[in-house]
Amino acid sequence: MVGVLVRLKLRVLRNSLKGRQIAGMLVGGVFGLLGAAGTLALAIVPIHGPQVTVDLLTSVYAVWVLGWVLAPVATGGGDDTLRPEHFALLPIGRRKLAVGLLAASFVGVAAVVSLLAFLGLFVYGLRLGVGAAVVGLVFTVLQLAFAVLLYRVVMAALGALLTSRKGKELGVVLVALTGLSGVALNYALNSLGPAIVNGQMPGFVGVVHALPSGWGTLAVRAAGDGSWGTAFGLLAAMVALLAVLVAAWGALLTKRVTSPSFSGTSRTRVKAPGTRTRRSILPATPVGAVARKELWTWRRDARRRVALLSTLIVGLVVAVVPTLSGGGHPVLVPYLGIAVVFFACMQSGNLYGFDGSSLWHTLIVPGAERADVRGRQLAWALIIAPVALLLAAVLPGALGKPGAYPWVLGLVPALLGAGAGVLMLQSVFLAFPLPDQRRSSSPWSSGGRPGCARLLMMFATMLLMGVGVLPVLALGVVGALADLPVLQWIGVPAGVATGLLLAWWWGGIAQRRLVSHGPELLATVSKER
Repeated sequence: MVGVLVRLKLRVLRNSLKGRQIAGMLVGGVFGLLGAAGTLALAIVPIHGPQVTVDLLTSVYAVWVLGWVLAPVATGGGDDTLRPEHFALLPIGRRKLAVGLLAASFVGVAAVVSLLAFLGLFVYGLRLGVGAAVVGLVFTVLQLAFAVLLYRVVMAALGALLTSRKGKELGVVLVALTGLSGVALNYALNSLGPAIVNGQMPGFVGVVHALPSGWGTLAVRAAGDGSWGTAFGLLAAMVALLAVLVAAWGALLTKRVTSPSFSGTSRTRVKAPGTRTRRSILPATPVGAVARKELWTWRRDARRRVALLSTLIVGLVVAVVPTLSGGGHPVLVPYLGIAVVFFACMQSGNLYGFDGSSLWHTLIVPGAERADVRGRQLAWALIIAPVALLLAAVLPGALGKPGAYPWVLGLVPALLGAGAGVLMLQSVFLAFPLPDQRRSSSPWSSGGRPGCARLLMMFATMLLMGVGVLPVLALGVVGALADLPVLQWIGVPAGVATGLLLAWWWGGIAQRRLVSHGPELLATVSKER
């Protein structure tokens, strides 16, 4: 089964990768190789003694392992080129299928780059002797297997939780904890490096050493010191942990294949005679109807919930990590609302990909394109605006940075309007298909090949939203240079006006594109479903 699934994945990749996918894979590979080169350099160059090298390598490998888990959270998907649903009708045992899919997971740029990084264990072992080098080579393979298996198990578990109504709240907590742990380890990488070198963080180093990601480094060091009992004990513990993860993933695969994609039940309330109908704030128009439908979809669709969670987590990481790295001064935290709007636009910019073939309902209704585009813009703004505006109104004052108010209160409305327009431009120009949730119960599933499309979305978001904030930035900079606070506050109504203008303008472009290329868009988002 291992050989069959590996050859199957290679054949699928060979026949499906095209220009954009190859470009995205090359860009990701270059950044990954830079990280792997830095890790190997850390293993080669001695830094203030052998113990400091062990501490730094252990911390860096913890970041590598957690990166396997955090990457799907940040990007909204993972590598699902071969999905368990493809093998649901075949007589394959769950452990055999789990092992085969695990082996196929090593086929890819991410696994190759991670293998190069984990080869730092072998390189570090060469400095300590032949026996330590052999132990490092063995743990190179085991650490890579642990990272891939942990990624698979965590994503499968979170996917099972987030597709269940009852487990939704617990899934939200787990995803939030995953993001906060990423913040902590990024803080370790950026801020605690000098403290680790100087021996000022023994408690943190002890915790990182206790994690399975650090067992390889400890085993190599033990073998170099002649403590073979410790080295073999860590080796046995790692093998046992991998066996437990394989068994857990096999059970999760069975549940994923045999369980329906939505385990909740539809609840319809029967109103008593004479009961007043609750009035909605949305207008009783086609635009209001689409917005209402979108609000319910964002609430119920597990994949969209994942996108929103990723928005908050990535925004928190971007705003908090530089603050921690800067010695505790809240430099970027007052601007967290801006980061939330930006990443909410980037993570949500594939609305028609989320909907798939249901786009045909819109295309067969004459003139429905305008209501569909404007309703989606309105619903997205109603979801993101309360969070962003609350952060913009509270954080500068709470952190003692009142001077940030003109900037934040001007940039957030401008970005909300620009984001509502960019959202629809991405959805009609850069849409890509996602697996059908009726056949893939994991909300993290992304089809295995959206990397380049997401990269293009990121660049498009940065470029277009950068254009949207130019008036506010110009007023703020001129006001700061000329010492005219009034001019900075003029940026607030300017941001509101700019946001409304860009939402209307770019939404109109998306509407015309949907009218002229609707059938082509339907063909694109209906692939692989």
